[in-house]
Parts: sequence; C-alpha cells; structure tokens
Amino acid sequence: MRSRRFVSLAVLVVVAGMLCLNLRPVHAGEQPSTSGYKVLEPIRHGSLTVFPVVASKSYATGDFLTLDEGLRSGEVVVTEYGNVRGLVRRRPVPAVERQGSAEVNRLVLINNSKRPLLLLAGEIVTGGKQDRVIGKDRIVPAESDPVDLSVFCVEPGRWTASSDHFGTSGATYGGNVGGPLNGRNNATIMAQPSVRAKAMGDKDQSQVWAEVRKQQQAMTTVEVSGMAPTLSTQEIQSTTSYARVMENKDVKQKVDEIAAPIEHNYESLIKQLRDRKAVGVVVAVNGRIIWADLFASTELLEKYWPKLVRSYASEAVVSRAKGGEASEAQAQAFLADMEGRRETIESEPGVYRQKEVNGDGFRAFSLTSLLPRTGFEVHIAKMAE
Repeated sequence: MRSRRFVSLAVLVVVAGMLCLNLRPVHAGEQPSTSGYKVLEPIRHGSLTVFPVVASKSYATGDFLTLDEGLRSGEVVVTEYGNVRGLVRRRPVPAVERQGSAEVNRLVLINNSKRPLLLLAGEIVTGGKQDRVIGKDRIVPAESDPVDLSVFCVEPGRWTASSDHFGTSGATYGGNVGGPLNGRNNATIMAQPSVRAKAMGDKDQSQVWAEVRKQQQAMTTVEVSGMAPTLSTQEIQSTTSYARVMENKDVKQKVDEIAAPIEHNYESLIKQLRDRKAVGVVVAVNGRIIWADLFASTELLEKYWPKLVRSYASEAVVSRAKGGEASEAQAQAFLADMEGRRETIESEPGVYRQKEVNGDGFRAFSLTSLLPRTGFEVHIAKMAE
C-alpha cells in the first residue's frame, strides 16, 4: 500500500514538474528569443519600408488590456503624481503623495479593470500639467493600487494643468482592434522611433526634449518647403506639444500619404498571414533598418498597428538621409543579432520582467509576462543606434 502511494505521489510530482516547465518564465540570463521569427517580402511606399514578421509560435494574449482601451472605458486613470488621494484601493496614501506634488517625470496610474494592463514605451498621454511619453514597457496588474509610472515630458513649454487626468490625444486613426486611419475611436499617439529611442534608451529628459524640438522643427521645414508659411505652420511653431504637432492637419496629411498605403496593405496581409502567426515588423527608412516591434500574438499586433505605422511614417516624413533599399536578408540579420555586451533586468515578481540588451550598434528590449499561465515575451523592441 505504501509502495502504491509512493508511486502515485511520484507521478504527481513528475506531472507537476512538467507543467511548471511548460509555463516557466524565460530565465533572466536568456537573450530576447528571435530565432523563431521569419521576415517576409517588404511593403514599400516612398522612403518607408516595413518587413512583415511571422512567428513559429503564438500565445494567448486576449486577457491583456491596452492603454487606449482602458482610457476610453474609464477603467484606467492616469493623473499627476500627488493627485492620488481617494483613489487608493487598499493601502493608505504615503505622506509624499500629496496634492500639489506633481513632478515632470512621474505620473500615477490606477488600473480598475479586471484585466492586466499592457503599457508600451512611446505611448503618449495628453493632459495634466504636461503631455508625457511612457518611458518603458510594463504590465500593471488587474485592479491595481496606484502605480508610479516612469515618464518623460514631450511638451516642454507648459506646466499648468489642462485637466486633472490624462487621456487619449483625440487622434482618430484606429479602433480597438486596428482599423482604417479615419476610424472613430480616439487613441493615444505612439511617438516616432527617434523620440521613443531617447525615452527608452537614453532615459534622459533633456535628450527627450532635444529630440522633440528637433522633430518639431523638421516637421515645420517639411511643411513650408517651397511655399510661404501657412496658418498650420504658424500653429506648429507656436506650440511645444509633440502631440499637437502630430495632430496638425497638414502634418497628418503628409504622414497619411505614407502611412495609409502601408497600413492598408499590411492589414490585408495580416488577414492572409493570420494562420502563419504574423506578429510584427522590421522597419527601414531610406534604406536603413532602424527598428523592430514584435508581439506575442497577431491579436496584439493588430491592436497596436494603426498607431505604430503612423509613428514609422512620421519618421520617414522628416528623414533627410538617402540610401538604397533594405533587403530581406538585412532585416532577418537585424532580428537574429541579439548578442549584447551588457544587459539590465528590472522585475516586479509575479507580474513582469523587463530586460534591456546593449549590443554592437543596437539596443533591444523585451517584456516578459510573469502572470499566471503566461511566462512568455509579450513585446520585443529593437532599435538601431
């Protein structure tokens, strides 16, 4: 009898061990796993080229809430640091978090949804005392207490409250699961790669401000090239808000000229490639590969695609460099090279792990979910330097 009980117990231990192995998180020392990705033929329009990427495996990501979904539903609240009184679910408000203690590089987020919230570096929230850009990928648990967000200002000329809470920019280029550029649902803006790089890589407010001013000036130059300044150009020059520049009607028109064909072609391609697990893109501007965004599923890619393609197109609009055409082999090699000289890991036990890999001429960032029944990389971003 004891022998049978011992055998049964041993079987249970083995089975449990197998389940744990199947669900285990990626070990801290592992590199972002790009060996399972394949680059396909590019979609080109003007100076912008995107290479669709398919994966050997896809994951269930339906439980994740995006920032756009949370802000539109009101289940996610973003406010200035110091305005959290009365919003705490369980713990008392720390003494430092008092009214009037707003800080440039700190915001507070509360996720009242029953779903975990996914935040991507580069997403811009507007309102408060200044518009801010999210500084790093992270996951916020369902029904969270206030979370201290690391952010950077992308509106250096304002420090007066336009609203108590932050929201979407008012951009109307996408819906809950992607959609045409003229969709009805408000969304946040995704900063273009050069601005995202300063927030994610340099992590320096002065560098972010410098890049914002540089891109604003570049947009103005594009606008007035060969013609007298227009009312729209004057509006661009009169604001320090990166979001408002991107929403300027003439800037939007120029971005749409590049973004719309790419978006529509890729949406059609995603439908064709859904069974092949299309999960991301490698991006080239004027023949130079600059960026890659990869997700855990086609579903997540479809949600972020409308604002991602506009961020890539915004980069293409202001780029002055001239080059040839990037090839599939170059794009595949860009994904394959993830060996770094140094890596930094930040983790919230049981929620997420974020890893930065610094290599020769690139930085890569991977966000791994540590929530129950996950243990997979939700998002990988790689930038060329």
